[in-house]
Amino acid sequence: MEKYEKISVVGEGSYGLVMKYKHRETGQMVAIKKFIETEEDQTVRKMALREIRMLKKLQHENLVNMIEVFRRKRRFYLVFEYMDHTILDELEENSSGLGDEKSRQYIFQVLRGIDFCHANNIVHRDVKPENVLVSQSGIIKLCDFGFARLIGTPGATYTDYVATRWYRAPELLVGDTKYGREVDIWAVGCLFPGDSDIDQLYQIIKVLGKLSQRHQQLVSRNPMFKGLKRNTEDRARSLYKLFPSWPHLALDFISLCLRLDPSHRPTALELIRHPYFTHDHFSERFLPILRAKIQEQFEGNPLLQK
Repeated sequence: MEKYEKISVVGEGSYGLVMKYKHRETGQMVAIKKFIETEEDQTVRKMALREIRMLKKLQHENLVNMIEVFRRKRRFYLVFEYMDHTILDELEENSSGLGDEKSRQYIFQVLRGIDFCHANNIVHRDVKPENVLVSQSGIIKLCDFGFARLIGTPGATYTDYVATRWYRAPELLVGDTKYGREVDIWAVGCLFPGDSDIDQLYQIIKVLGKLSQRHQQLVSRNPMFKGLKRNTEDRARSLYKLFPSWPHLALDFISLCLRLDPSHRPTALELIRHPYFTHDHFSERFLPILRAKIQEQFEGNPLLQK
């Protein structure tokens, strides 16, 4: 820690906190995640080791760079490149939204990061605005891989209690333990918050319609969801009617992400190729600009070149 000078606390969570530091030798800003005592709490230790393992495996332009890891006084410390803010910060400052062009730029980059994870058989499981970092030049990087895990063989089971509720796919809400990459795709398209898992599921069904047959069966067998069917008899409302002023292609993109049957959701790569990004040659125009910004950021940060 001697080579870093503490500047401020960036954020705090149940597993530790993130602090802004300055690297004394270069003057470069970094973000350091300090976990709570990892030797005492096996859950935190497991999360820390999982994140370290995932980030060592994943190197991509739209995934946060881990610079180094060290242990001090029975705690793990993860040192990351410093990013200016999160998408959540921008959304809180702009109640009317970020606008179509900026939204496209951000979502496009998130999908590139997710596609790389999925291509390497890793599902993030906690995609949400506060886990999407933004640089001053508009570069997007997905972070926080504490819930990420390797995708096993077909039929493998995983814990269903992952992802923040507002971004939790129907398969997670109904307790389905056989899920995969599709939960990340759902999170990309999330729009509406609920107050509990039951309320969240109610909101989803009310807007998007019936669950898949498998998930209806899981709901019917789970006493927690007793009465849910009675509350969702109204016909589903169309996203196009709910948001009539939104671009048609944007709504088509979102509706694909929010398909209730996970097997019907497109892959991240298919979404990158959706007309929302291609109809006006957005991808062709934006990619060279993005790569130039990434190269400039890399050359300006000596810690990334080690």
